[in-house]
Amino acid sequence: MDYPSHYKYTKDHEWIEIAGDRGRVGITDYAQQQLGDVVYMELPDVGARLKAGQSFGSIESVKAVSELFAPVSGEVVEVNGTLKQHPEAVNADPHGSWMIVVKLQDPAELAGLLDAPAYAALAS
Repeated sequence: MDYPSHYKYTKDHEWIEIAGDRGRVGITDYAQQQLGDVVYMELPDVGARLKAGQSFGSIESVKAVSELFAPVSGEVVEVNGTLKQHPEAVNADPHGSWMIVVKLQDPAELAGLLDAPAYAALAS
């Protein structure tokens, strides 16, 4: 699997795509494969404040319910409402199906995340 090289990754299988002071967050292809068919997603409200490593919601598949963890600290400024209606989109396009957009509180936290080759090694 090719993991987008401009994303950063967590050991919990979330990705973040940075644009300025904001980051779009989703789960990796590896994560959706482990979950199987996604049937439901619980996401935070706009305005929620997150700390890096904190759970920000959950994703439910036919196999299991898994928590979602924030890769960085910040404020949720956007939530992907389409995924609430069509959570299965994560299975079809995990690296294009973002869940939340976070306004970064501390961009230095990004240094603690994995780059694509390091994540690919972890997930293999």
